[in-house]
Amino acid sequence: MRTPRPPGPPTTVRAVGRWQIVGLSINDVIGSGIYLLPAAAAALLGPASLWAVLLAGLAVSLLVLCYAQAASYFDAPGGGYLYAREAFGPLVGFEVGWMLLLTRIATAAALSNGLAEAVTHFWPGADTGWGRIAIVTVSLGALVAVNVAGVRAAAQTGALLAIGKLVPLLLFVAIGAFHVDTSLASPDNSALSARPLGEAALLLLFAYAGFENLPAAAGEYRNPRRDVPFALLTMITTVTLVYVSVQWVALGTLPGLASSSTPLADAASRFSGETLALLMTVGASISILGTSSNTVMMAPRYLLALASDGYGPRSLAAIHPRFRTPVVAILVIGAISLVLALSGSFVQLALLSVVSRLCTYLGTAGSVLVLRHRHGDREGALRLPGGPLIPIAAIVLSLGLLASASVANLAAAAVALLIGAVIHRFRRAPR
Repeated sequence: MRTPRPPGPPTTVRAVGRWQIVGLSINDVIGSGIYLLPAAAAALLGPASLWAVLLAGLAVSLLVLCYAQAASYFDAPGGGYLYAREAFGPLVGFEVGWMLLLTRIATAAALSNGLAEAVTHFWPGADTGWGRIAIVTVSLGALVAVNVAGVRAAAQTGALLAIGKLVPLLLFVAIGAFHVDTSLASPDNSALSARPLGEAALLLLFAYAGFENLPAAAGEYRNPRRDVPFALLTMITTVTLVYVSVQWVALGTLPGLASSSTPLADAASRFSGETLALLMTVGASISILGTSSNTVMMAPRYLLALASDGYGPRSLAAIHPRFRTPVVAILVIGAISLVLALSGSFVQLALLSVVSRLCTYLGTAGSVLVLRHRHGDREGALRLPGGPLIPIAAIVLSLGLLASASVANLAAAAVALLIGAVIHRFRRAPR
């Protein structure tokens, strides 16, 4: 059975191998959240946050499995946009791709500002005035340049940054494990109640978010139908183990964890001194830069896929003859992200990303129910245990999390979907 491909010109060289894809997937999920998650989760759930982090990893695994199964059917770029379009038609596919694109732009803008805040430990004025402008502009500009130069360079940069963000976390766990006070780190189920549990669920989901971006550049992976599912499953296992371990050490070494604004650095300073605390601060900066690198890499691939299907100017789907990358799409995403980051309006778009991600998760989980009947018998296709049970569970999970979102976020997402529907009406004939 033929693998569906989006219309348009051939894209780029398939230059990214299996372990580079694994590095990209870890890099996209482990970001700034892990450096703030322990305190925020502890503030909501206390010691029971340890169970919550583990359960969140298991819950997100349902969504990851849906993406892994869908990815095993296709070797074309687009990710959730491609899956929804093939399953439900152009309108639903476009809406999913549109929401994915908005999420990525907002994330790139937010992370570049987050980087400016993260380096205030070394440069107190980094988050204000010309210091902030310089950091936001230089960081985004450098990442855009790397991505223009080629997907291989972008993937290698992402893999190196993934290593750079994991090493401080592994040191934190390895050293901190010998200083854990088990009375502080023992889960207490009595801390659970409906209201904080709902808030914590949204918080934890987005600490694990980002995995949905990996299939977006499938057209540039050597063997995407095999390697993307492998990378996704390796990623969720690794990230869950890291998050649970970090939460355990933080709970057991920092009595005032819930009120700490820099929980890992404060905990590291307490049990190992300022050297490890400094390393955790550097790790936070690398972590943010790494996730931003992946965002700048993946967002233009959504724009490329949409433009190839007739949404927007043809130039957005153009591939540079030398670099073999979608240069115009990369520059457009970089420019919009820079404007949003410098204007500060990225905050509103970041709030929108809470619900827009859930919309895309619903689209992919629903797509799997359709695609498994069309392509499930293909050689090498991933087959999930229980047939439709995992996609159905993922849909129920996403709907439950949507119910926990604020009215303002739901309204903003509805407006975005309406704008997307208008844009869809003006589709040009794809090449």
